[in-house]
Amino acid sequence: MSSSAEQMRKWQGPAILSYGFRPFFFLGAVWAALAMLLWVLMLAGVLTLPTAFDPVSWHAHALLFGYLPAIVAGFLLTAVPNWTGRLPVVGWPLGGLVLLWLAGRLAVAVSAGLPATLVALIDLSAPTALAAMMAREIIAGKNWRNLIVLAMMGVLIVANVLFHIEAATGGYPAQGYGLRLGLGSGLMMIGVIGGRIVPSFTRNWLAKQGSTSLPVPPMQRFDKAALLVLLAALLSWVALPEHPLSGVAMLAAGLMHLARLSRWSGGQTLKNPLLAVLHIAYFLMPLGALTLGIAILLPDLVDPTAAQHIWMAGAIGLMTLAVMSRATLGHTGQPLAAGAATTAIYAAVLISVLSRFVAGLLPEAATTFYYLSAIGWMIGFGGFALRYGPLLLLKRPG
Repeated sequence: MSSSAEQMRKWQGPAILSYGFRPFFFLGAVWAALAMLLWVLMLAGVLTLPTAFDPVSWHAHALLFGYLPAIVAGFLLTAVPNWTGRLPVVGWPLGGLVLLWLAGRLAVAVSAGLPATLVALIDLSAPTALAAMMAREIIAGKNWRNLIVLAMMGVLIVANVLFHIEAATGGYPAQGYGLRLGLGSGLMMIGVIGGRIVPSFTRNWLAKQGSTSLPVPPMQRFDKAALLVLLAALLSWVALPEHPLSGVAMLAAGLMHLARLSRWSGGQTLKNPLLAVLHIAYFLMPLGALTLGIAILLPDLVDPTAAQHIWMAGAIGLMTLAVMSRATLGHTGQPLAAGAATTAIYAAVLISVLSRFVAGLLPEAATTFYYLSAIGWMIGFGGFALRYGPLLLLKRPG
């Protein structure tokens, strides 16, 4: 059987189809920036998309069910061959999966002129096909420990189904079950996958630096308890988003994950932005939980929507950007170091998250901060596409 490297070298077509992270990281970043630009034009009254979704719901869907599945696809298509020892998906099968994802973005954008069922089927085709591919590989490779990742992806697909149903039945899906379930799935991915890679990458780097203060190894008993508390809090919030018990559960989850993060020696990574950003991105998850918990218990003090953006734009946006940049460098033979451009795109997304949160606190100045947040987001993801595009579009050296 060919190795993964031999399989990629045999592919003589476009370099972007030589490994799963290449098309999905590049197009995902482009979509993140483009979707935000379209949202700004919609806010300004310059553009009206022919979509069946209301503008806010389209904006939320574009990130949670457009951008996030693309990055999950890029990550899984790259990671699963390493997990299972089986060959990666390359070439035209990979290209077909990319076309399905692109068709989903187009179908949702012009959904006003299409049957709702057809739009949903097109939009769900790429993540469903990906899940089937990954299930086949994980089962064939008997890599049972990573079935949990497949389960979380399945929840994301179900959430998208609910989002489409809510839109088709005249609901407001931007505040519906589908969005909350999808957001919860994304956060659990951060908790599980981030909980593996952040301490592992940090430990490896600190060991090379000769540090004697190393992170606690991943997935200890406390980590599993923290994940169970987070799962319970998210399920409570999905079902009862305004109930005080959900607020208390969020506070408990936030505190436990702050404690979990404190065990990973993040303070020692500040001189390595490529590592430090992973800790910062993970920190935004418990920060969002604490903020949302306060918003539920004291709604006059904090806007719940602003708190959710700490999760959506912050935890998910920054964590995916951090993973994309690190994986691209590593898999294209580049040094694992963040230059000035990479550090700048991280900073831009952080400014975007902060600005969006402040917009919820200062209604009289909200519009200014909305635009500042949008600009930061577009700089972050557009900057990624410009900085990392050449690496993703060219063949790996050697």
